[in-house]
Amino acid sequence: MTHTVGVLGATGAVGQRLIQLLDPHPEFEIACLTASPESAGRPYRDAAKWRISTPIPEDVAEITVAETDPEAVPDDVDMLFSSLPSSVGERVEPDFAEAGYVVSSNSSNQRMAPDVPLVIPEVNADHLAMLEVQRDERGWDGALVKNPNCSTITMVPTLAALDTFGLSRVHVATLQAVSGAGYSGVTSMEIIDNAVPHIGGEEEKMESESRKLLGAFDGAELSLHDATVSASCNRIPTLDGHLENVWAETEEEASAEDAIEAMETYDSIDLPSSPDPLIHVFEEPERPQPRLDRERENGMQICAGGVRESETGLQYNCLAHNTLRGAAGASVLNGELLAEQGYI
Repeated sequence: MTHTVGVLGATGAVGQRLIQLLDPHPEFEIACLTASPESAGRPYRDAAKWRISTPIPEDVAEITVAETDPEAVPDDVDMLFSSLPSSVGERVEPDFAEAGYVVSSNSSNQRMAPDVPLVIPEVNADHLAMLEVQRDERGWDGALVKNPNCSTITMVPTLAALDTFGLSRVHVATLQAVSGAGYSGVTSMEIIDNAVPHIGGEEEKMESESRKLLGAFDGAELSLHDATVSASCNRIPTLDGHLENVWAETEEEASAEDAIEAMETYDSIDLPSSPDPLIHVFEEPERPQPRLDRERENGMQICAGGVRESETGLQYNCLAHNTLRGAAGASVLNGELLAEQGYI
């Protein structure tokens, strides 16, 4: 069955990635694109400065961009994928949900709201049931679902695998690609021959979102995971692919071999965009690397390596493509889950 979909914030970096993924998708058909008032009323070909390596899809190029307003979106659109700036998403996404649209959003606003599912389908698909609480409390006919921050989504699947040993404490240092800041987010003079040891708000997102994703939903409310998470986030001059160094402590003693087996055998999910296996663990100690490994399984696989025992527990590295697995691909995957579970 094909579902009619739209993209909110279609001219931006993540919006373009969404179009790249949705145009050939077997279950979704793009029918609506929205952007700022400056872009509205123009063919998408003229409104967007296309920066993806693959050509702009011809059928999408001719779509007239609409304003980001529920009244400008056709009623027969089944689902909307949002890549809006969080300041805009905070204001308009609830309006779309109230108007009856199901919104799968990459924007950071409301990720930690108690009635908004924050979902990685392979990790916590059961949290989608929170939508029943959301609809009851807010009186919405539509729904709002979030995927996590791009750095969070890189690490959490590996933590979920290790939680079989009772995850208690996590420290992570990230080496994040410049595409995570958007096309105008970091200037060349800032990042070339440099590393920036601060990304505003990123550490707090990793620390809070991880505990929500790994938490438990009892049908009425969600309890955050008990593990403590500490993050240090750094911007480095790679284009795509967030590499992260993780130190994990578990309640049960786990060897490096135990950790590798837990990651390699961690279940995927039967959705078109989900890779199988979800996590690939490299034997080579120098892998994963952004340039070599970010495109695995269409950019949707989590890579790990360098797994070893430390004085406090386990230490390893992990990597994911930040604009595919960490952003647009994550929203599409959540859209697939929403469709499978009958929310659209």
